[in-house]
Amino acid sequence: MDTGVNIKKEPLGNGFFAYVSKSHTFGTDAVLLADFAKTKKVKTHCDLGTGCGIIPLLLLRDSVTEQSVGVEISDEAVSLAEKSANDKFAVLHSDLKDLKGKLPFGTFDLVTCNPPYKADGAGIKSRSQRDIVARHETMCTLEDVIETSSKLLKSSGNLCLCQRPERLGDIICLMRKYKVEPKRIRIVCKKTGEEPWLVLVEGKRDAKSGVRILPPLFVYDEKGNLSSEMLEIYGPYKEGHI
Repeated sequence: MDTGVNIKKEPLGNGFFAYVSKSHTFGTDAVLLADFAKTKKVKTHCDLGTGCGIIPLLLLRDSVTEQSVGVEISDEAVSLAEKSANDKFAVLHSDLKDLKGKLPFGTFDLVTCNPPYKADGAGIKSRSQRDIVARHETMCTLEDVIETSSKLLKSSGNLCLCQRPERLGDIICLMRKYKVEPKRIRIVCKKTGEEPWLVLVEGKRDAKSGVRILPPLFVYDEKGNLSSEMLEIYGPYKEGHI
């Protein structure tokens, strides 16, 4: 458990803050996922593996959702997210595979997840147990995430997640296995000419087939500066940070 010495209050803009630590902070992928999920306003939202709560906080900041709940298994991350909790953002300390009776299944308009990117046994594992849990599928798998999301979503509710591009085939197969039809896909590249480093995928519960492939998103322009779209995505957060 963090003693509080390393906790930082990170301004997100519009009067919103996220409490972060060296162990539990957020990156560009979380900001991009929150933006990708902002297709329409919803009443209920669940973020699986919420960490410090960054995705719910960004969606609430932009009035995308009326109520958000973040599910997190890490004691330290829960303590950070709870500092930001309010009447619109609740934190549930739980394994996402054990939500029966803790959250109402079949009721959420939107589920988001920035899951571990590496399958268990793939690649070199990080040195610390905390990083292993965050980056590798040791505590939950991609299938766990999608199966749980399907249970939480109401019919026509949306699941939005981000992953490494090499897992796209797994995402599509697993979404269809659990009745979440892929509807939007967007790749993210650092700059023109480079292979994508991230893929954003949206699926809809009980929907008909038919997927849109959106134009690529470039993080940097030809001069190495943040692209105009990235500046727009960062929005209020960029003040004082960029």
